[in-house]
Amino acid sequence: MRAFCAGVWRLTAPYYQRSRERWRARILLTVIVVLSLALVGLAVFFNDWNRQFYEAIQNKDAASFGPLLLQFCVLAALYILGAVYKLYFTQMLEMRWRVWMTEQFLGRWLGNRAYYRLEVEGQTRAATPGRPLSPDQAERAAPDAPSARPDNPDQRIADDLGLFTSETLGLSLGLLSSVVTLLSFIAILWAVSGPLTFALGGAVLSIPGYMVWVALLYSLAGSVLTHLVGRPLIPLNFQQQRLEADFRFGLVRVRENAEGIALYKGEATEERALLTRVERIRANWWQLMNYTKRLTFFTVGYEQVAVVFPVLVAAPRYFADAITLGVLVQIANAFGQVQGSLSWFVGAYRSVASWKATVDRLLTFRDAMARVEVPVAAGAADGIAVVAGNGVVNVQHVDLRLPDGRVLVPDVSLSIAKGDRVLVTGPTGSGKSTLFRALAGIWPFGKGRVELPASAKTLFLPQKPYLPLGTLRDVVSFPAAAGSFTDEQVRDALRAVGLDGLAERLDEAQNWSLVLSGGEQQKLALARALLQQPDWLFLDEATAAVDQAGERSLYELLQDRLPDATVVSIAHHPALTAYHARRVELRPADAEQPGGVVVVQPA
Repeated sequence: MRAFCAGVWRLTAPYYQRSRERWRARILLTVIVVLSLALVGLAVFFNDWNRQFYEAIQNKDAASFGPLLLQFCVLAALYILGAVYKLYFTQMLEMRWRVWMTEQFLGRWLGNRAYYRLEVEGQTRAATPGRPLSPDQAERAAPDAPSARPDNPDQRIADDLGLFTSETLGLSLGLLSSVVTLLSFIAILWAVSGPLTFALGGAVLSIPGYMVWVALLYSLAGSVLTHLVGRPLIPLNFQQQRLEADFRFGLVRVRENAEGIALYKGEATEERALLTRVERIRANWWQLMNYTKRLTFFTVGYEQVAVVFPVLVAAPRYFADAITLGVLVQIANAFGQVQGSLSWFVGAYRSVASWKATVDRLLTFRDAMARVEVPVAAGAADGIAVVAGNGVVNVQHVDLRLPDGRVLVPDVSLSIAKGDRVLVTGPTGSGKSTLFRALAGIWPFGKGRVELPASAKTLFLPQKPYLPLGTLRDVVSFPAAAGSFTDEQVRDALRAVGLDGLAERLDEAQNWSLVLSGGEQQKLALARALLQQPDWLFLDEATAAVDQAGERSLYELLQDRLPDATVVSIAHHPALTAYHARRVELRPADAEQPGGVVVVQPA
């Protein structure tokens, strides 16, 4: 519990302590707290009004009846006004807090390529020797088993952050109101309930303020039983959020790969896979229903009994003419307020269960991002350290490994000088693309050191280009911000790579990854290189989908437009050797050749 509370504090405190909006947030929170306290104060006035009103009815006091109704209208109007603005300011604070947290989580997820590192690590962290989880981390990560990486980070950012801010504010303000209500009404209940006097074994005993003790015992028993009945809801809520996100992810995958599924005629298979995910949702939901039903049986019964329970306990004193009808109503109302405050946990248990599941998911995600954000130190025993060099690319004794720890290519050493044109070849699966990722600084598996030019502009073009959603102008300009290049520059780049038909479609917004063929997408990526004018250009099979004549044309274009750039190409086509000064062959480790080597020779 201590570790969990510390985790909640780490999620909550930065917004109110260090954010740009901290003063506005503090003012809003103060206003909300003041309104909450004002509503409790009005409840105290209502309690006294109840006594006066019912005593006026009992005494048939018509003169007091009208003024009391007017007083009620004033109290009710103030209560409505306070409740409305409390909700309004709470929603305002909730959205501001959510936007700020979204900015922070997005920054950490996209920064330092944490999003990529989390994906490629897959299920390996849990099995990595020498890196055990702490008990609180293990408890939070348990619902994610068997995968140690957080599932569906998109859902955790889009949904869980919203749930966290709304539920944290709702529960904390509800708890505050309950505590203040308890302190306000416990003195009233103590005073109006009076002592309970009874004989026991010949002695007369008196319990002062007995209704307070009754409310305490009633609420304590209800809270303990509620936790025992509803405890399974916490992991089930966690699992439900995960399964719902898995299903949405499957639907998005179908939409993104519509053409491939259609060509394979794989609709039936995809439908079965999606329905399997729906069935998992249904199975978990069924368990949620059963436990929610049990909890609801108890909590609703508990609340209904609480309506008449104080009247039953105080009735003997009323029938003995020890108290008036107004005092009886006041006792029942005060008991309800005290018992309700003490039973806050009972009424909020389902919300608490959902909130804890949300907090666990965010803490797991936050811890995972913090773990992959740590850069590998130069000379570290494990991990590929990427450091700033002196104008050349130096790969020094790098072991390229697979995520499961197996060595793909051992002891890779390579130096590429400024202006070099290097072709990297090797059989399929030899580790060429893995070397490409290591040079980009995104491959975390292995050991060794990679030096990259400190101030040079680098551009890495993978075999499958990334095309963001947006206008064609924005797609071609990526990763530069929209507007970084003039329309004429963009059109010129498109025409140069042979995409003349797209030059007049810059304002069209499409899912261009579905509109363009594989070869057209690769040509578009080369157009980016012409616009970016990098000092170092790395291509991983970046022209593999283009015909040989088009491929030669593109490399001649690079020689013409980027004459001073260093070009490192990964390719299979032997014809490309003519456009490179050196060739590097990667040979993976295998049974016949235990030590993979790098062979450097003239192209």
